[in-house]
Amino acid sequence: MSPQVEPTSSVRSRAVRLPKPTPETIRRLKSHLGVLSTTALKYLDQSLPWYRSLEPAERAALGLVAQKGISTFVSWYEEPESTPAWVMNDVFGAAPTELTRSISLQKALALLRTIVEVVESQVPDIAAENEQAQLREAVLRYSREVAFAAADVYARAAETRGAWDSRLEAHVVDAVLHGESQDSLSSRIAAIGWKSQKNIRIMVGTTPGSNSVTFVAALRRMALRYSSDSLVGVLGERAILMLSDTKFEEADLSRFARFFGPGPLVYSPVAATVKDMHTAASAAVAGYAAAKAWPQAPAPVGADDLWPERVFNGDPMARTALIERVYLPLLHAGNGLLETLSSYLSLGHSLEGTARALFVHANTVRYRLKRVSEVTGWDPLVPRDAFVLQTALVVGRLAEAN
Repeated sequence: MSPQVEPTSSVRSRAVRLPKPTPETIRRLKSHLGVLSTTALKYLDQSLPWYRSLEPAERAALGLVAQKGISTFVSWYEEPESTPAWVMNDVFGAAPTELTRSISLQKALALLRTIVEVVESQVPDIAAENEQAQLREAVLRYSREVAFAAADVYARAAETRGAWDSRLEAHVVDAVLHGESQDSLSSRIAAIGWKSQKNIRIMVGTTPGSNSVTFVAALRRMALRYSSDSLVGVLGERAILMLSDTKFEEADLSRFARFFGPGPLVYSPVAATVKDMHTAASAAVAGYAAAKAWPQAPAPVGADDLWPERVFNGDPMARTALIERVYLPLLHAGNGLLETLSSYLSLGHSLEGTARALFVHANTVRYRLKRVSEVTGWDPLVPRDAFVLQTALVVGRLAEAN
């Protein structure tokens, strides 16, 4: 909780200034410091169940904040007109920044209220009767200042943590893209709280241009609704989103399209494990780089749907995929599938022309083309699918020739 705090002077300036306390009241306050601190810590333990469940180090840090708050109140009460920033910094400077991760602002304010109750309960033993009302007002005014300071500390800590988390996420995304070793990647992912180990999907798109912080925050909120873990990395003009244990189908990925800027939006095939993330991410990045060659591509579009464009852009992964998942299955299926497909594509997609060229009935051509669709998942009767199949024939024949 170390960030420097600037108190809200505009609120204080409208408050009635407190008269200076008598030396006797200050003396009695200082002599009661030990009692106040001991009573406060005991009361915290009795009245706040969450305080009792804290780790010893966290309890010690909060106890130090409580004691510091009481001792700093005495210093402030000697000069109640000042209320400088050092009062707030003195209180919260004793606590580690990590405390804001485990203790919410609401709990911090509950702790503050508890301390105020303890000090108020001791007022009759500290101040003369004619000064008790003034001391109570001072306690309330001081607690208000510390409450403002606490809110500021938590806001600054959240801002710092957000910026730090963004940098960590960017490093993880970079590690995935560059194929770091499994041990290194697992360590990096664990550091940002990623727990999932399966069904990981990567999306690559264009940043909106302006308001990148808002864009990243909105994308994270959306991702949390549909996946167990998520990562967002901004690399230049590219925005990369990683989702794990996704709870939706490919068609539902269009929900994310509105968060990205104009241009291609490509999603990877599912990575079965963290080890496969690099391959999936590489496919998405390669698809993003080649997507402009298909102006009518949907957004988002699958990296596998961009195999032809990726091949023409020099992507060896796409070339291998077309050979292994389209060309070779057709070759091994036999029954004239490869020959029929080749003739159909080269003869202007004419069923009759193909039938004449192969000396078979047109229904035989229809049956074989249907089998091509069943074997490969690409339908020769659909123009886009036919283009994918044509590219597969080209790269497959070249592979055989070489």
